[in-house]
Amino acid sequence: MSMFKSTSIITTAGLLLLGLITTCKQSDPPTTRNRIIRDSGDFVFSGYGWNIKSSITPVGPGPNYFNGSDSMVWVDKDGLLHLRIAYINGKWQSSEVICTENMGYGTYVFCLESNVANINERIVLGLFTWDDNSFKEQANSEVDIEFSKWFKASDSLTLTYSVQPVIFDNPIAYSERSFKPQMQVAKLKQPSTHVFNWQADEITWNSYTGAVYPGGNPIASWNFNLNNPVRTKIEGGRVSNPIIIPAPGATTRARMNLWLLNGLPPSDGKPFEVVVRSFEYIP
Repeated sequence: MSMFKSTSIITTAGLLLLGLITTCKQSDPPTTRNRIIRDSGDFVFSGYGWNIKSSITPVGPGPNYFNGSDSMVWVDKDGLLHLRIAYINGKWQSSEVICTENMGYGTYVFCLESNVANINERIVLGLFTWDDNSFKEQANSEVDIEFSKWFKASDSLTLTYSVQPVIFDNPIAYSERSFKPQMQVAKLKQPSTHVFNWQADEITWNSYTGAVYPGGNPIASWNFNLNNPVRTKIEGGRVSNPIIIPAPGATTRARMNLWLLNGLPPSDGKPFEVVVRSFEYIP
């Protein structure tokens, strides 16, 4: 099934939204751009090296067990990346991959092959940036595209755009930092492309039908700029510096994960899989 044999790394991850409290530390067809892979990590996907997150105890987000085996994360013969949630060895396990390349301001393009309209209400697909080393200065440099119903089975609006911090250990959510767009949900049942452009003075998100960027029919969009209030991230007894738009840190990288809210099993008791067609970072 797999085109590579993964090696495991033990990291931790933190992604929290809409009231979820977790531990903060996180540990395809090729694109049209020619790339030199500096560090291939555990595998190569879409012209970038990636490492696979693995944990033998529950860690954030969730917390979850993250399984680094090639039955949970693999690239198929067509170059498509597969991420799974599955019940293995008596426990539900999730998956996460971390790009080996440090990144910064620019455009992040994620093309999905899968239907993400009907995701189970306890599952989250995250497409995001993170930096283990920038908590104090930049609240971990986190910008998010997420697909989830956030425990609400009847919720049809599965797409959320966010710039962290949103809540973590803060007493109330900073509602202006997260957005669930109104949209034609049926457009998420086909291949779709999801993009954010991260700059010092604004972040702009766009989603399109199809697997080409730019192109396709618009699904949703959002803009967040410096007109918003200053906020701090509070987590695990630590408090970040006040920020509006976080800046990239020296070790900010793109990540993709598929995980369970509060580590709870899918309500239908079924495994779940997402297929990613491609990823591209344009500085």
